[in-house]
Amino acid sequence: MVSAAEQMASNSSWAAFGKATDLRKRIVFTLGLLIVYRLGTFIPVPGIDGGELRQFMEGAAASIGGMLSMFTGGALGRMGIFALGIMPYISASIIVQLMTAMVPALEQLKKEGEQGRKKINQYTRYGTVFLATLQSYGLAVSLQGGGLVTDPGLFFIVSCMITLVGGTMFLMWLGEQITARGIGNGISLIIFVGIIAELPAALAQFFASGRSGAISPAVIIGISLLMVALIAFVVFMERSLRKIHIQYPRRQVGMKVYDGGSSHLPVKVNPAGVIPAIFASSLLLLPTTISTFSGQGDNTSPIMSTLLAYFGPGQPLYLLFFTVMIVFFTYFYTTNVAFKTEDVADNLKNQNGFIPGVRPGKKTEEYLDYVVSRVLVLGSGYLAAVCLLPEVMRAQLSIPFYFGGTSVLIVVSVTMDTIQQVQSHLLAHQYEGLIEKSQLSGKGKKRARRKGTQRK
Repeated sequence: MVSAAEQMASNSSWAAFGKATDLRKRIVFTLGLLIVYRLGTFIPVPGIDGGELRQFMEGAAASIGGMLSMFTGGALGRMGIFALGIMPYISASIIVQLMTAMVPALEQLKKEGEQGRKKINQYTRYGTVFLATLQSYGLAVSLQGGGLVTDPGLFFIVSCMITLVGGTMFLMWLGEQITARGIGNGISLIIFVGIIAELPAALAQFFASGRSGAISPAVIIGISLLMVALIAFVVFMERSLRKIHIQYPRRQVGMKVYDGGSSHLPVKVNPAGVIPAIFASSLLLLPTTISTFSGQGDNTSPIMSTLLAYFGPGQPLYLLFFTVMIVFFTYFYTTNVAFKTEDVADNLKNQNGFIPGVRPGKKTEEYLDYVVSRVLVLGSGYLAAVCLLPEVMRAQLSIPFYFGGTSVLIVVSVTMDTIQQVQSHLLAHQYEGLIEKSQLSGKGKKRARRKGTQRK
């Protein structure tokens, strides 16, 4: 059964969009800040040898270099001021959320409302600065060790660190501004734009390889069909729900008696979203980033050579570790952050709601644990399959550029969330229009009644 909100959303037209001035301002504001982000990816870090960096990134485009460039919108390939991207902020926010679920003091702080949320956001910013400083130092030393710097030394390391940390903090501010005054989640949109911006060049290189004979036409057609099927599969799974029936008893408020009702508690097949894939990718990128930029051939240390050999994209240990991390973070993030069964059971008990055949309280929590743990078997398997299938296909077919399931998940999820927020703004605008019309009609009736009484 389609709800009234969904029916109204389906009836939204360009005329309704044109009348929603607040929504148009939000969209223009969002586009303006995203353009600023894209311009920043072309501003280089001082002291980088552009020719050596370009030659190095061309050699690493099909491996970890392509992955890093994809997530940073090409800023890493050009060594721009946004080379670290927004990943330090994402890693810090995930760590703070996980610590909030495990540390009682932070959990109590989360329950304090707006004031507690501001303190948690402040801790996230401090964590972002700390992680960005570590990553910028490792990247600066790796660039210097790889011979990609025109004037190596302490001055380059310090200036590179300041530039990269400042770029990450500016990106974090952009994301917060988009979330507060624009449309959609700002951090997700920044990653989304970075991935989308690199797709045309990657597709052009892919089809150019087909024209040159490096890839057969059958492989090109097969991969194109695979990507379409993968996107459709992601959309289907992201909209999949396990509905738990909730019953509310008859209650009396004052002198009125309200009949009992029923509703559904939706449990998504993938409650954690893209967080497990992003966090697993971040863990895998940390050692391989340093090993990639620290040098090649004889300049590479034995430890770094071992990391590249066993934990490079497409390697068996890489795929195994990636799968284990995705499954682990799917369960851990869902049970501790995204869907805490203890809190859900307490809320149902406070609202006098219950699951038919299950006692409120502890039994409800155990039943929810039972349902969620089995739903997550499908959800974690879906995430692992989507993230690993492109990796395996790329390694087996020797595709000369990087594309991954994590990118597909981010693009599809952010697109769906942004469209949903646009529809929500349109619905709010339509509801406001209906309320204004009802108020105007009410005033018109009152005026007519007053005129009638005056004539009498």
